[in-house]
Amino acid sequence: MEIIKLALPKGSLEKATYQFFENAGYTIKGQTRTYRPIINDESISVKILRPQEIPKNIQEGTQDVGVSGEDWVKENKADVVKLLDLDYGKVRIVVALPDSNKSRNFSSVLNNHIKNKKQLRISTEYLNLAKQYVMNNEIYKKKYGNKTPLIITPWFKTGTNKDVKIMFSFGATEAKPPEEADVIFDVIETGSTLAQNNLKVIDTIMESSAYLIANKKALKEPKKRQKIYDVLSLCKGVVEAKSKVHIFMNVKKNNLNRVLGIIPSLESPTISELSTDEWYSVNTVIPKEEFLQILPSLRKYAQGLIVHRPGQVLPLDKIHEDEGK
Repeated sequence: MEIIKLALPKGSLEKATYQFFENAGYTIKGQTRTYRPIINDESISVKILRPQEIPKNIQEGTQDVGVSGEDWVKENKADVVKLLDLDYGKVRIVVALPDSNKSRNFSSVLNNHIKNKKQLRISTEYLNLAKQYVMNNEIYKKKYGNKTPLIITPWFKTGTNKDVKIMFSFGATEAKPPEEADVIFDVIETGSTLAQNNLKVIDTIMESSAYLIANKKALKEPKKRQKIYDVLSLCKGVVEAKSKVHIFMNVKKNNLNRVLGIIPSLESPTISELSTDEWYSVNTVIPKEEFLQILPSLRKYAQGLIVHRPGQVLPLDKIHEDEGK
């Protein structure tokens, strides 16, 4: 039996990830006591890792498939396959500085430091994203060309431009200004922590959410690929279900075509004759956002309307198409 190695994240994504996989039909036991919990699928082995590590581990093949933030995939420049946006763990990577600083954007901050001949100090966990962002700035390119900002970590220093210094932060990045940093590049959900520390957001570098990612080589091995796509199918079902509702109703025969003309569906609704003459049962899955729009018409032509929130909606035909590529 081929076993695939599944990496799940510890930390901020941890609770939401376990809930997501539970909704997908998996039961994971022992995650609070071990980094190798047990899952109710004997062909999957689970390991708990920091989300920062997961993209590189999957690229290198020590794990076959896993969940990490899109921000860490980009920060690590990981060569992996992004299978699915899991639609949770939504955050932004932002540029922030003290409220007392009147600058409205990063270009203004950089320009002021250049004019005053002061070194610009940036604190962040995202060294690669920060370097790319800074070097893409038009003010920076005009002044420094292709010179790389000085990047400083406890383990190494790199870069040639000492006028702009990017320093690795171990966390609590919002506490660094103004003594240790002039600007921070940090991850936020609502921004309330920055506000509490008298910081303001002046730009968004990227938006991120949890992603299901896979090793390229594992996807080329038929047995592993099949199992990875089993996991993908169940995960996709959870994502699809978030935006859908399952509706059941009874409809008179003379109103049936009116109702069928109103309701959208994934393919076509299921229609069954009832024991009572001239009545039909109709059930289908429709986009949640469209339900409120059609409700007035359904009240007019249908009876016994039941609305159910599905746990999963599995678009298996789409999975098969993707798997065949």
